[in-house]
Amino acid sequence: MKMDRLTQEQIQKEEIEQIEADLLLESIYRYYGYDFRNYSKPFILRRLLHRVHKENVTSISALQERVLRDPVTVKKIFSDLSINVTEMFRDPSFFQSFRKRVIPIVKEYSEIRIWHAGCASGEEVYSMAILLQEEGVYEKARIFATDINARMIERAKKGAFSLANMQQYTKNYMEAGGTKSFSEYYKVVGGEAVFNPLLQKNIVFAEHNLVTDSSFNEFDIIICRNVLIYFNQKLQHDVHKLFYESLSLSGFLCLGNREGVRLTTYGKYYDETDPAGKLYRKVL
Repeated sequence: MKMDRLTQEQIQKEEIEQIEADLLLESIYRYYGYDFRNYSKPFILRRLLHRVHKENVTSISALQERVLRDPVTVKKIFSDLSINVTEMFRDPSFFQSFRKRVIPIVKEYSEIRIWHAGCASGEEVYSMAILLQEEGVYEKARIFATDINARMIERAKKGAFSLANMQQYTKNYMEAGGTKSFSEYYKVVGGEAVFNPLLQKNIVFAEHNLVTDSSFNEFDIIICRNVLIYFNQKLQHDVHKLFYESLSLSGFLCLGNREGVRLTTYGKYYDETDPAGKLYRKVL
């Protein structure tokens, strides 16, 4: 009986927290214009409860009061809900597959338009720039790297990353099929690795919100890795629609290792170039 009561209390607590979270997200959307309402509910709850703890308040409802009166708190929550997990040559097998299956095809193009959506602080964008340079196609490529978070975009533009991460990044680079010494691409300044400015030459960093913004060009390659997993099914569908409309015929869609197109409405419009590497080619 006691166990049943505890279980019921936990269920009620979770229901209340979900209602509180929904109300807070609606407040943020209506007052500030940021729309997180269709993000994954477990992700949202986890991040909001983390912020409740950090702000030393008693509940998500108490956090909501601050949201409507304190822009600083909103910035913190916005940062919490933005997806900033990244590293250079993350998932090396993806970059290996890209070298093997995509590069031989796009080498024949007169220009290569790439959209890297959800680029965070830019580590994977610079990784792609390095790969394209090593494969001899960077000069005809243009990478549009976008993210919802303006602070992350500014960090990405600097092309400077913690020196403490370089050992792992070097390991990733070698496993991804790198052909040079990774240290050739950066110089050490203080505690940071500052990457060669030439890598930025064909990169355009800009704010773009996958939830509310529309297509802004036609692309040969769209890279959006480990972002869709944070969206609910409706928002995933909307973003897949955006990518489909933004991708040229025979263009490539590159997703994260826990993402795919097979079970989506748009699955029939793609061939699986490499299911394990999450590379898909638009055929319809």
